[in-house]
Amino acid sequence: MTPELLLAILTFALVSSITPGPNNLMLMSSGATFGFRRSLPHMAGITLGYPLMLVLVGLGAMQVFDRYPAAHDVMRVVSVLYMLWLALRIARAAPPDENEPGRARPLGFFPAAAFQWVNPKGWSMALGAITLYAADRSLASVLWVAACFLAMSMVSTTTWTVLGREARRVMGNRRRLRIFNIAAALLLVISLYPVLIA
Repeated sequence: MTPELLLAILTFALVSSITPGPNNLMLMSSGATFGFRRSLPHMAGITLGYPLMLVLVGLGAMQVFDRYPAAHDVMRVVSVLYMLWLALRIARAAPPDENEPGRARPLGFFPAAAFQWVNPKGWSMALGAITLYAADRSLASVLWVAACFLAMSMVSTTTWTVLGREARRVMGNRRRLRIFNIAAALLLVISLYPVLIA
């Protein structure tokens, strides 16, 4: 792999990972609601789950949609329903009550990793990355793309979680945090628009 191609993949991975989307909005809400440390499993689930998805897509999952076009529609419906459920969960999220510490919980590692498979932005990024930078679908090229996304995902997940944590400091009280989470949930719903009109 040439340095120019590597730089191109890293740039693509950073831009597509750090722009607003379902993962980032959920991390921002988690950072605001639970803080950075408690959001680490959520961050790790995205950081490791998405590159794994990229590898599996690059090594054959794309062919399922080529062979069975109806599977794409089923995936879209499942994705939209799941994202609406997550938006509702974000809108209802409140900071953990000191008197009930075990009740409110951030998204864990496995749910965050599994979420990548129903994230419409994630699918678009994966299909674009494989098509542009691993067109031969060889193991080596797919692994290079996945490694670049792994590195840039660490930057993105950290940035959005810290942004959420800092937003909580600025907001200062439970009412403002509730408004913030409702706004994040609405943005998550709005992010479905491209999926619904496709």
